[in-house]
Amino acid sequence: MKYNIVVIGGGPAGLVCATTARRNYPDKKILVIRKVEQSVIPCAIPYIFGRLGSVDKILMSDDVYSANDIDLLIDTVTKIDPEKRRVTTMGKGDIEYEKLVIATGAKPSIPPIPGIDLKNVFPIHKDARYLREMLEVIQKSSSVLIVGGGFVGAEIADELARAGKEVYIVEILPHLLYLNFDDEFCVLAEEELRRKGVKIFTNTRVEKIKGNGKAEKVVLSNGEEIRVDAVIVATGTKPNVDLAKDAGIEIGKTGAIKVDEYMRTSHKDIYAIGDCAEKISFYTRKPVRAMLASIATAEARIAGSNLYELKFVNQIRGTIGIFSTVIGDTVLAAAGFIERSAKNEGFDIIVGKAEVFDRHPAAFPDTKKMITKLIVSRQGELILGAEIAGGISVGEMINFIGLAMENHLTLSKIINTQIGTHPLLTPPPTRTSVIMAAIDALSKIR
Repeated sequence: MKYNIVVIGGGPAGLVCATTARRNYPDKKILVIRKVEQSVIPCAIPYIFGRLGSVDKILMSDDVYSANDIDLLIDTVTKIDPEKRRVTTMGKGDIEYEKLVIATGAKPSIPPIPGIDLKNVFPIHKDARYLREMLEVIQKSSSVLIVGGGFVGAEIADELARAGKEVYIVEILPHLLYLNFDDEFCVLAEEELRRKGVKIFTNTRVEKIKGNGKAEKVVLSNGEEIRVDAVIVATGTKPNVDLAKDAGIEIGKTGAIKVDEYMRTSHKDIYAIGDCAEKISFYTRKPVRAMLASIATAEARIAGSNLYELKFVNQIRGTIGIFSTVIGDTVLAAAGFIERSAKNEGFDIIVGKAEVFDRHPAAFPDTKKMITKLIVSRQGELILGAEIAGGISVGEMINFIGLAMENHLTLSKIINTQIGTHPLLTPPPTRTSVIMAAIDALSKIR
């Protein structure tokens, strides 16, 4: 079996790469190989446990493949042979390629906790069949403990609390969301969860999961034992690079596949995109891990456009890392460095802050306070990072800041940015949150 372009992985990155390649190379024969029968929208997984209540509602449609004349093979790739330009699958055997794209994503990072292999203990897998089985158990459970307080753990805790479950969340770090936000924003998320009845343990480890065949108790490092019906393991992910490593493809310092700015690996004609590919920090130029679908799909468009010749110059000069989440009734978002990480990197920074209402007047019933924090380089007036909390408009406000960072806008330029406002949509034009935070920062520099 021969194809011009073979993509291993059918998640967001693999899908976007294949369709981008089709637009740019209409005469090429393209194959996507996917291990799971049905792909899911990864970021929507927490919501099957609450508001959505079903795995079927987060499925990615396969219609896009036939609509773009792309072949889809449900199979497992067992080997890549760069010299012979072929991959081997369990079901179809050898498949030859001209260009290969590795989009194998990430896999759960599972801590070595005694009892973690008991029944009713669930790491998060992006597999519809697995998630259906997991959801069935969780829906029948009254008490659920979540190991890990990052985005996924906090979002699942929120959804389970909405569904009326008794929820515990255990985090080894000082706060939930600690790697992505400064303390005062972490506290906002924790307060939202506690209001919903979630019991939070920080600076705490899970020492052991106990039970007769299935999880029944969780032993914590503070000596407490908690009775549970199920445990969800949300302790992060790591790049899925086994195929690449076995093929002799260079692995970077972060454990992901090393790539250049056009997503090319150490082997000619092999590309890597998404969570399995290494990133470079926008400001430090150091290798970093950043596992976001928004980054993965941007990389997919770069690779898919430039497989046979460099048609489009890559203008992305590093990963900023733009995050957003909703915990309870509060939206939290961040871009670039938080204050803690900027100081750890040695940047000379000042911080600008603003608190405004996200509607005007504030008498509207759905008005929320919007808290904005800008981390700014003392020399050059450039934004190194931002954190925002508030209502739904925060999700797009952080994208505006990300664009400002990518284009090196100074505080002075941001203060004079032309914006549109409306009483139902934004803070007042007299007190726009980002502009007020920029004014505050600039006053501390001058």
